[in-house]
Amino acid sequence: MKSQQFEQYGEALVSHQYEIPVPKGEEVLIKISACGVCHSDVHVWEGHFDLGEGKKVDLKGNHQLPFTLGHEIAGEVIALGETANKAIVGNNYVVYPWIGCGQCPLCEKGEEHLCNRPRAIGVTVDGGFSEYVIVPSGRYLYELGKLPASLACTYACSGVTAYSAVNKVKSLVRGRELLIVGAGGVGLSALSMAKALLNCKVIVADIDQTKRELALQEGADIVIDPNDRDEVYKLRKSLKGGVAAAVDFVGSDRSLGFGMKMLNKGGTILVVGLFGGSLPLSVPMLPLKAITISGSFVGSTQDMKEMMELVHAGKINPIKITQRPLSQAHQTLKDLQQGKVVGRVVLTPGENS
Repeated sequence: MKSQQFEQYGEALVSHQYEIPVPKGEEVLIKISACGVCHSDVHVWEGHFDLGEGKKVDLKGNHQLPFTLGHEIAGEVIALGETANKAIVGNNYVVYPWIGCGQCPLCEKGEEHLCNRPRAIGVTVDGGFSEYVIVPSGRYLYELGKLPASLACTYACSGVTAYSAVNKVKSLVRGRELLIVGAGGVGLSALSMAKALLNCKVIVADIDQTKRELALQEGADIVIDPNDRDEVYKLRKSLKGGVAAAVDFVGSDRSLGFGMKMLNKGGTILVVGLFGGSLPLSVPMLPLKAITISGSFVGSTQDMKEMMELVHAGKINPIKITQRPLSQAHQTLKDLQQGKVVGRVVLTPGENS
């Protein structure tokens, strides 16, 4: 099988040829039809998360190099370990990648995505920038049904991340306003989820005009450039104090600062993005405005189940997808790194991979 891997952090991906892996025990072997490319892939490839002020979370001890990125995976089950469910062979699935140790209190609570000893596919173990991948158990598979693999794979990260975040603010924004900061792949997924699930006005902020226009096409009630001070002032004034809740899908000091300024008293901002940076806080303003700052990391298997039921019921509009051959994995990482991607890029193994 062909795999696109990095041999050194931040260096160009290289095509390697391997034997097709053989599943054991409960494991299943997936022949990959599509694999989405995510900003998290960029962070893993770079080897760190930026904490601001020159500080970083170093990821370089977490991988055996060369390493295969890719955690948004869809494909066909073609082989099984000895104790796996035989009924799933030949069927197509999207893979839930946020797999934990299975033994800690978090995993026992159904929160494997928060496990401190993760086995996340494409993040800590080899992933989907390849033609095949091993999944530890069939219980991490969700049926594609009539969904195209190129769309379905994105639900494994951008979809479930957006669903989990939107669900957390559902009760806060009823009849009021939700601000989505960032109209990238995950932000647009959140817009689709919000329009389907929430009874509120949805405002989308992005510095990129093309992304703002796409957000309008996808159903945003209002779009705004956070760098346009006059427009921001007018919007805040029209909201009579600010929004009820904001979700920051960028996760930088500037995006979080903007989101906090847009909150009304008693509002909540949820940080999802991992772009990086640090933000000095005026501590008295937290109680004076009674605001809440919280974080949300991807989503649980229960979130995935609920979201896929909504998708299959036709309640979630599809996001914009651009397909590229697997051989363009490195260029796609560079495009994401430079902010050149609109919507979601999905890699498809095949003759040109």
